[in-house]
Amino acid sequence: MKITENLFRPILVTKGRKTGKEHGVMLRAVNYNEKIYFSRHRPDGDWFQNAIANPQVKIQYNDTVFTGQAKLVKDEELNRKISELKYPGEERAKEKRVTIEVTLD
Repeated sequence: MKITENLFRPILVTKGRKTGKEHGVMLRAVNYNEKIYFSRHRPDGDWFQNAIANPQVKIQYNDTVFTGQAKLVKDEELNRKISELKYPGEERAKEKRVTIEVTLD
């Protein structure tokens, strides 16, 4: 099974950087160039910090669990593109964001 939607709302499951326990949160995600992207304003969110500390993540969507490797996006142009895709036609698409890229296994 494959994720075909460009914009969707899965549950991102990360491993707690302090507890080691799995932690899931529903987020808006972007499917772009065969990678899945999650972004936020600042890197202070637990899910974001967990994904950086423990890059092995799960994505639960449509009764399927996908596994993958997360990494921080350092390319500012790609960050802007993901924001435009995540918030099409919205003013907040122009806001600076931090982004995690997930490569599915």
